[in-house]
Amino acid sequence: MTEFITSQANPRVKAIRKLHERKERQQSGLFYVEGLRLVGEAVQLNADIQFLVVAPYLLVSPFAKELLAAAPARDLPRLEVSQVVLRLLRSKKAAGDWRRGAPALAALEEVSLAPGSLWVALDAVADPGNLGTILRTCDAVGAQGVILLDNATDPYDPTAVRASMGAIFSQKLVKTTTVEFSEWKKAQGCRVVGTSGASSLDYQQYHYPDPCILLMGSERQGLQSEQLAACDQLVSIPMTGRSDSLNLAVATAVVLYEIFNQRREKSMIASLSGEISEVTTTSLVVKIGGIGLRVFVPNPLRSQVKTGDKIDLHTYLVVREDSLSLYGFEPAKNATSLCCCWG
Repeated sequence: MTEFITSQANPRVKAIRKLHERKERQQSGLFYVEGLRLVGEAVQLNADIQFLVVAPYLLVSPFAKELLAAAPARDLPRLEVSQVVLRLLRSKKAAGDWRRGAPALAALEEVSLAPGSLWVALDAVADPGNLGTILRTCDAVGAQGVILLDNATDPYDPTAVRASMGAIFSQKLVKTTTVEFSEWKKAQGCRVVGTSGASSLDYQQYHYPDPCILLMGSERQGLQSEQLAACDQLVSIPMTGRSDSLNLAVATAVVLYEIFNQRREKSMIASLSGEISEVTTTSLVVKIGGIGLRVFVPNPLRSQVKTGDKIDLHTYLVVREDSLSLYGFEPAKNATSLCCCWG
């Protein structure tokens, strides 16, 4: 069904304009988003769209036409507006707009702590742009969602929605207080890692738990005593310039990508297998592609293998803490050391 609107006094136009106010979004349970890319994300992720607001003269790209053609299949009501009306509605230049139901923020009980899960908890995040950017980064590293503590900004603020670049549809949003979060954390037995400039532990020197919750402080004050008490470990991001802090979204991204890289490298190591190219009195050389990996092992293992044998490193070799414990391997009695030879 298509409705044509040319009047600025149209009730639908007035209702959409009110959605730029947080109070109206909370009361109506709706929020308004503009931009072709966000519309595409909403349609592709089957968001609960109430209706599309379309300016036909701007929809010239093949992608835009495909989205418009898909609307009838989902039975999405469509409002076609004039250039004057669109200018009144939008906060920035956009080719397509839409309005959808804003889902209620989830409760802590809905947070999944399955193996491999990763969550970010934010203390009183105030800048909607930062929140949206963090949501986007969470999506990029495969995190499950964001837990908003205490007086957080509205995640459905237009600035937050735009900055998320569609990640607001893939990430779960949870709202709670620091007190409730601390009690829930103890009951669940999950591990929380926080950031603090006072910590002596470099963020790259810590092996992040699985599952993991990364707790980040507010832009102005960082983590306060209540949040610090909820952390099992604090890490710091080193800085050598004159600046004494990083933007919240930047700092969060730095640590999230360290967690992401540790998990990726662990997965890569766990899948390593190759052919033994050399057996010495103290070590084996395993060829994996064009790389020779020299592994120092005790006699019992060396006597069981020979040149040309296939070996699965994850099955047979678990190295000690001072070599690859960063990737989550536990020390084994029959393993002493490991180093790589490139050639």
